[in-house]
Amino acid sequence: MSFLDQMKQRRTIYSISKNVPLAQEKIEEIIKEAVRNSPSAFNSQTSRIVTLYGESHTKFWNIVRETLRKMVPQDAFEKTDAKINSFAAGYGTILFFEDQDVVKSLQEQFSLYADHFPAWSEHSSGIAQFAVWTALAEHHIGASLQHYHPVIDEEVTKTFDIPKNWKLRAQLVFGAIEAPAGEKTFMDDKLRFKTFN
Repeated sequence: MSFLDQMKQRRTIYSISKNVPLAQEKIEEIIKEAVRNSPSAFNSQTSRIVTLYGESHTKFWNIVRETLRKMVPQDAFEKTDAKINSFAAGYGTILFFEDQDVVKSLQEQFSLYADHFPAWSEHSSGIAQFAVWTALAEHHIGASLQHYHPVIDEEVTKTFDIPKNWKLRAQLVFGAIEAPAGEKTFMDDKLRFKTFN
């Protein structure tokens, strides 16, 4: 399968279950290889990963649920609760962090680019997220990228003993594909691309 085919195969899959076709050890290997080989500014390797399975996966989504319960109006919470249940039904969750100590160190070492390192860190995280998501899709594991930070940060940091300098950027929940992704549409190329000779 070509790289472009792999990109096309990576879709947002919401209907997932715990019946994944791979052993946890193999999934861990895929995640590590994808992140290791993701580029980062100055080869800074700012991305940090925490993968949650079993009780830890369930605990994480309960943190999200209870945090949102305090924020979402009671009459609207049923829909939120159902969404969280769909994520908890998955096999695992990958938490993507960026190490802010590395970012600050780079800012100090390369003052000319100091203002750019926070953005470049975000680029690195996005690339790592895409790489892991695509690598899992290649093995027929469905996933969706979620963003419940920063409201969950304090509780997640405390519960999973996360270093204070790790900043949560995204949550990729994954599992067996129980229903395909919806149809993907594309805007007109004329609105997105320009070519000059």
